[in-house]
Amino acid sequence: MKHIPMKHALPTARTLLAAALALAVAACAVPPRLEHPALRDDVPLAGLPTRAQADWPDPAWWRAYRDPQLDDLIERAMRQAPDLALAQSRLRGAEQSARAAAAEAGLTVNGSAQVTRQRMSDHGLIPSQFLGFSWYNQGDLGVQLQYDIDWWGKHRAEVESALDQARAAQAQQSAAALAIQYAVADTYFGWQADQARLQLAEQQLAVQQGLLRIAELRVRQGVDRPDEAQKARAQLAAAREMRAALAGSASIRLAALAALVGVSPAELPTLHPRPLPAIAGGLPANAGIDLIARRPDIAATRWQVEAALRQTDVARAQFLPDLSLGAMAGLSSIDLDKLFTTGSRVFSLTPALHLPIFNSGLLKANYGISRAQLEGAVAQYESTVLAAAREVSTQTLTAQTLAARRDEQQAQLAADRQLADSARARVRQGVSDARESLAAQAQLLQQRDSETQLHAQAVAADLALVKALGGGYRMAEQPPAVAANASAPTAPTTHSGDADERH
Repeated sequence: MKHIPMKHALPTARTLLAAALALAVAACAVPPRLEHPALRDDVPLAGLPTRAQADWPDPAWWRAYRDPQLDDLIERAMRQAPDLALAQSRLRGAEQSARAAAAEAGLTVNGSAQVTRQRMSDHGLIPSQFLGFSWYNQGDLGVQLQYDIDWWGKHRAEVESALDQARAAQAQQSAAALAIQYAVADTYFGWQADQARLQLAEQQLAVQQGLLRIAELRVRQGVDRPDEAQKARAQLAAAREMRAALAGSASIRLAALAALVGVSPAELPTLHPRPLPAIAGGLPANAGIDLIARRPDIAATRWQVEAALRQTDVARAQFLPDLSLGAMAGLSSIDLDKLFTTGSRVFSLTPALHLPIFNSGLLKANYGISRAQLEGAVAQYESTVLAAAREVSTQTLTAQTLAARRDEQQAQLAADRQLADSARARVRQGVSDARESLAAQAQLLQQRDSETQLHAQAVAADLALVKALGGGYRMAEQPPAVAANASAPTAPTTHSGDADERH
């Protein structure tokens, strides 16, 4: 082995010493790793009324209403709704970003092959007349390998952040699907309520026409003043106006349904009036705990916190040196006939160290941005949790209030029904004329219309409560499309002590 003189070794030692000193100086500026932020793991719902038999909504929660027309509309909407297609495209984009981050963190292998035909200058450094030729061929064939050593976990944090973003996109897609399902069901049952009220409006119109005929007859006979006929005409006009309003509302709801399904109103399937469904739902007893994982919007913001936390790790790792290893093996020759001979072999091995020394505060600024984004993600999560609590509380109390109102309204309806029966009996006995019976029928129809409105409001509140409870969503651990291509970290945790388990 040939001895290397000390005078040649000293520069290498100085270089290593300088690199070590630079690394020590740079390490002093590295910010500390952030712990996992403390996130609340329940939703403040204490004190709300619950029902022991109330379960969480099923993923196909609309089937509980047992309406085939609604089932068909939601199925069509899930296939054709533009909003859902947009959410799906976002999810696919997030999944591809996760795949790209995982690919960038691995080994890169590139191949190259080229042939060059070149003429040498007669007036160059080595004139062609000394070489004996003016033209020559250059052939190169090689493989280059590049591997960045993830010593500080930067690439791993980038992959985990991309995976968390994909999980957030998946939750947002579920939220978009739930919003469409809810909108279809709410619009459909609103249309059914309009149809039920239209039938009552037609009956009310017939009653008002009967009262007008009696009033006009009595005016012609001089029994009543002309004002009584004018009152009857005004009441008939009001009944006609109500019928027109309900018919217009039904038409608008059909147009809204067509837009939700993604078709023109003419392409919407024919719908038939059906009774409004019975409401027997309630708030699950464990809603305050489970709502964190049951609401897609909460799940999405939770994954955004995880992604933002991983980005702070990426920004922190920028302060530390990057280690990479490059290698090349190939063949090179200016004589193509000798390209594949042993003498044409070329090799290289290039370990590299990249150390940030001075960058005008850019690394600190990027790290500050990542911390601010993390704080914003945490604030968004807390805001979403409180908004969910407000929504669930509002819909639960609304349903409770409507149930109490419906009970009282049933008592009024029973009394008006009894009055109408008594009035008809007196007419049959000749004790009173038809006006009393028609007036009692008009009052009964008004109570039945109020009953239908309260029933429709109860259905709407039940739908809104299903939506507030997440509509059967369950937070997934990882997106299925990227699970097979990259390793996924654990599910989000809520205690700062668990943060180190993900590094």
